[in-house]
Amino acid sequence: MTTKSTAALKPADVEKKWIVVDAKDAVVGRLASFIAMRLRGKHRPDYTPNVDCGDYVVVVNAAEVKFTGRKLEKKIYYHHTGYPGGVKQRTAGQILDGRFPERVLEKAVERMLPKESPLARAQMTHLRIFNGADHTHQAQSPEVIDFKAVNTKNVRSV
Repeated sequence: MTTKSTAALKPADVEKKWIVVDAKDAVVGRLASFIAMRLRGKHRPDYTPNVDCGDYVVVVNAAEVKFTGRKLEKKIYYHHTGYPGGVKQRTAGQILDGRFPERVLEKAVERMLPKESPLARAQMTHLRIFNGADHTHQAQSPEVIDFKAVNTKNVRSV
């Protein structure tokens, strides 16, 4: 009697692709879950949880992402300065209007990956986020993914 075993990927067998996603008017949570799935490799039929089998993801127009509802004013991001009583807070709208608006999308993706593991840190290095429409990874000939055409709820015009 022969038994079939599930094929597990080895790091040497993984072929990573480069994809480009346009974030203009995209809903942050939906876009972040799509990116996290691609970074982890869960879109692949040969997904292996303990191997970095995801793709490289390049996001353009990250400063133009949208929130639904009143999250722009109500969603609060906290950080600590390291000093006693040093908890600081900023709203999502303040961050999007500030110096580094790409951090909203970066934090959303980071929080959808496994927590505090070397694999999650390695997968986050495969995410490249740009505020404008151009990026520096043309040499990798990335495939353009039309995220907005997948579902009408992925885009928010207001």
